[in-house]
Amino acid sequence: MDKDINPLQAGIDAPDFALRDQERAEFKLSDFIGKRVLVSFHPVAWTTLCNQQMQDLEENKALLDSLNTVAIAISVDSVPSKYSWANAIGIKETRLLSDFWPHGKVASLFGVFREKDGIAQKSNFIIDENGKVVFSKLYETSDVPDIEEIISVLKGL
Repeated sequence: MDKDINPLQAGIDAPDFALRDQERAEFKLSDFIGKRVLVSFHPVAWTTLCNQQMQDLEENKALLDSLNTVAIAISVDSVPSKYSWANAIGIKETRLLSDFWPHGKVASLFGVFREKDGIAQKSNFIIDENGKVVFSKLYETSDVPDIEEIISVLKGL
């Protein structure tokens, strides 16, 4: 893992941001005050492990909804790439956000942009109803984040 990665920690206010999803719709974090937001960073689209990470979010959408949680996924891929990828892997409800330009800006705000590689470190953040980070975890690129762990954390909040 990149030693320069310094992710936001629990207790910090999450930085507000606005990005476009695969349908070109804007997602603005501050519009979701009153809900929890799972911010799931992945390095790039079109990889087997990132496919699984997105499909785990999609398959658990109803459960996440019942936990007052909106799951979003962010990478540096462009909106057209996100659109094609979502269609290719069957993502219909989960919002896949493009941190393409300025390149990696939101990943940088969350402290997970790998400057030398130009990608985000695989990571999950849970933002509570008031906009505070309540969970932060980094993952190796070779790992798929454990959705059951995330669900357990959400149930414990």
